[in-house]
Amino acid sequence: MQSPWFSLIGLANRAGKCVSGEELVLKEIRSQRAKAILLADDASANTRKKLIDKSTYYKIPYYIVPDRVELGNAIGKEQRVTVAVIDNGFAKKLKTYFDQ
Repeated sequence: MQSPWFSLIGLANRAGKCVSGEELVLKEIRSQRAKAILLADDASANTRKKLIDKSTYYKIPYYIVPDRVELGNAIGKEQRVTVAVIDNGFAKKLKTYFDQ
C-alpha cells in the first residue's frame, strides 16, 4: 500500500505546485517560495545536511521519505532526491500526513 503523501505529491505536481532537483529546491528555499520540502532518506550526507540546514534557517518544514525512487515515482519522473511544494494548501495537507 502506498503512503498517503504519495498521491498528494502527484496531485501537487500535476497542478504545477512542485519543484524537484537539488539546485531548484535550494533556489525556492532561498526565495522563500517553498512551503514544504520532501527529502529522500537515501540522499547523500552532504545533500541532506545542506537541505536540512537551509530549511531550518528559513523555517520551512521538511519531511523524510523512504527513498529517491519512491519520491521520483510520486511525481511521475525518474529518481528525485528532493521535492519542494510551493503551495500553502498542499503543504498543510502534507503536514497532516506526516504528523500522524
